[in-house]
Amino acid sequence: MQPFLADLGHAVLTRLRDALCLPLPEGLETNRARCASERGNALVEFILFSLLLLVPVVYFIVTIGQIQGGSFAVVGAADQAAKVYVMQKDPSRGRDMAERAALLALADHGHSAQQASVEVACDRRDCLSAGTAVTVTVKLTIPLPMLPFGDRLRLDAAHLNASATQIVGRFR
Repeated sequence: MQPFLADLGHAVLTRLRDALCLPLPEGLETNRARCASERGNALVEFILFSLLLLVPVVYFIVTIGQIQGGSFAVVGAADQAAKVYVMQKDPSRGRDMAERAALLALADHGHSAQQASVEVACDRRDCLSAGTAVTVTVKLTIPLPMLPFGDRLRLDAAHLNASATQIVGRFR
């Protein structure tokens, strides 16, 4: 059994050296012609495979970053819009100011108004009476980044939404 394992190990090492174009011990045949013709192929293969693997990974990381940034933006926009709404004296002006605040918060994070929508809901009929809970929901569409003709294709990476609730204070 011992000589068989030694012969097997020697055969494996010989084949490995031959495949990697390493010099063989003296007395053994080599295939220098094949190794010489493949000189420089490793660099080409490395560049090709790294591009095939690296580009999708980098694109995935950039897309995840856009989605994470969008989630921060939508949460901040909903919170600010709810705070602005409860500070107003008129419900129609409150809706207008809440929408403006949300769009401004989204613009601070680099998102356009065309990608977002703002909805306001109240738990009572009179939205600005003391003790009313006002909920503002902001919805945001995140397009795929760095996509040529992305606006025409309408390929989206994510649809995000966030809600924030504020109670209308008794003393304003």
